[in-house]
Amino acid sequence: MRVSVILVLLGSLLFGSCAKTRITEHKDWGEVYKENGINDACFILRDNNHEAIHYYNLERCGTRFLPASTFKIFNSLVALETAVAPDERLVIKYDSSIPARPEWRKDMDMAEAMKLSAVWYYQELARRIGPANMQRYLDTTKYGNMNMGGSIDMFWLNDSLKISADEQAGFVKRLYFHELPMSERSQRIVKNIMLREEGNGYKLYYKTGTGIVKGKTIYWVTGFVERIQKVKEMKGSMNKEDFRTYPYFFSQNFELPETDTSRNWYDVRINIAKTILRKYGVLPTE
Repeated sequence: MRVSVILVLLGSLLFGSCAKTRITEHKDWGEVYKENGINDACFILRDNNHEAIHYYNLERCGTRFLPASTFKIFNSLVALETAVAPDERLVIKYDSSIPARPEWRKDMDMAEAMKLSAVWYYQELARRIGPANMQRYLDTTKYGNMNMGGSIDMFWLNDSLKISADEQAGFVKRLYFHELPMSERSQRIVKNIMLREEGNGYKLYYKTGTGIVKGKTIYWVTGFVERIQKVKEMKGSMNKEDFRTYPYFFSQNFELPETDTSRNWYDVRINIAKTILRKYGVLPTE
């Protein structure tokens, strides 16, 4: 089974990209995880500008796991497409009877719910979307294994729906270029609410996810970086400065024992992802 997964992944990388695509393994990225006491992790980076794919731990990159809160990207898109949410400012009132983190215990709109990763908000969105619409978009988008086992408000959390890091990176790439079977408007709105960090010459967009399966906690970070660079172009007989945007798409996941509370893994996963992006030169060094 594991061998077949690797072969399928290699085939998809080679077949899904042009013949010039370069695929490179980065064993040194594994040291970043080991320094943090993580033994089972993967990272995949699609460099669209150089038609290159870079990865650490190929087998895990092709293995599907529950998407957990990274599914909020997809959930937002479907809510917009079905008009359940007219836009990212849709406010849903918090039901005080629902157990929730302190920062979630309030009314909020989609943009804030995405930022805070409020589970209750997106569970309500899913209920309003309904099983038929949700399944239709899972199928037409070909999102992971497209399995909606269990209830409409739990299937991305209960290990029914699964997706690989390779598929996640491909999904956000399609989102970025408005290639998903959804309107340009919906994809643009979701991209905008994924923005988490902005600096000199770059913008970082991502969504985290955390899920528990068989005594292991799976930690995700999936998103893309826009590098903004100044270039000089010839306009007639004159040089003109312009700005160009170069996108990079990535996905990371790793797992730890469910009982490991030795560190704030919610922050660690983001710091690790940013460290690897800096190693590749996507993010500026601090």
